Amino acid sequence: MKKKVFIDGREGTTGLRIYDRLAVREDIELIVLPENERKSYAARKNAINSSALSFLCLPDDAARESVEMCENPDTVIIDTSTAHRTDERFVYGFPELSESQARAVASSKRIAVPGCHACGFIALVKPLADAGIISKSAHISCFSLTGYSGGGKKTIAQYNAPERDPLLSSARQYALTQNHKHLKEMKYVCDLEYAPVFCPVICDFYSGMEVTVPLFASDIAGTRSDIENIYAQKYASEIVRYEKEASEGGYAAATAFSGKDSMQITVHGNDERIILVARYDNLGKGASGAAVECMNMVFGAEPVMGLCL
Repeated sequence: MKKKVFIDGREGTTGLRIYDRLAVREDIELIVLPENERKSYAARKNAINSSALSFLCLPDDAARESVEMCENPDTVIIDTSTAHRTDERFVYGFPELSESQARAVASSKRIAVPGCHACGFIALVKPLADAGIISKSAHISCFSLTGYSGGGKKTIAQYNAPERDPLLSSARQYALTQNHKHLKEMKYVCDLEYAPVFCPVICDFYSGMEVTVPLFASDIAGTRSDIENIYAQKYASEIVRYEKEASEGGYAAATAFSGKDSMQITVHGNDERIILVARYDNLGKGASGAAVECMNMVFGAEPVMGLCL
């Protein structure tokens, strides 16, 4: 029997990619509201409660409203917004973090999909913090390159405008006040005492992401080899995989995984100065791909089903 799925906010970048992944599947029946009802409270509420699973691809306040709409105890909610990522009622939707995390995702009725920048940082830092390689009280920095699609429809329109601002051709650092919305979950999920110094950079390409965490070997309780061993044991799936040697002729392109739903973890540098790198698509494992993966697990399907790897 087909599972009924509703995407609340299908018109956004994340919702559209989820729709594209699911529209071709024979095990899913998509609930699609007519254009004149897609913002109707009553229509959305009925769709959510009629579904086996609903994706929320909405601003935070609207996502909270949609959760309140859900009265069907059997309906699973997967929220792609920031609203519930540190809410203890929601399971954090990154099953590769541990076997217990994967079990929690598969059995949960409430799942919060990680933020695009955050999932790369957490993939790199949490295993090392859990192993004691990085102290929970460490002061960490993080540098992240992202495609402009992460900014949503308004930002995409700015980059695609016929006569756009010349500055858009340049990589532009943002969140300069160190108040980026992903910092809260970075600190919370990794159980760190301090949020990282975070330097996100929006670039003149549509999608792709490269998250880097630099470390001095003198500041950690272990070696580069120890880190590589931890990653090799933890990340060996088709979706998140550690690669010992991975670059493009000595360069690491942020667009290498554009259009894909997978993530690559690598370690660069030397025995004194170490660079941890996660590469993926901000709309893939950083958003819609992660959401579909979580849905697959909830429905008892293979996690990779319908994903572009």
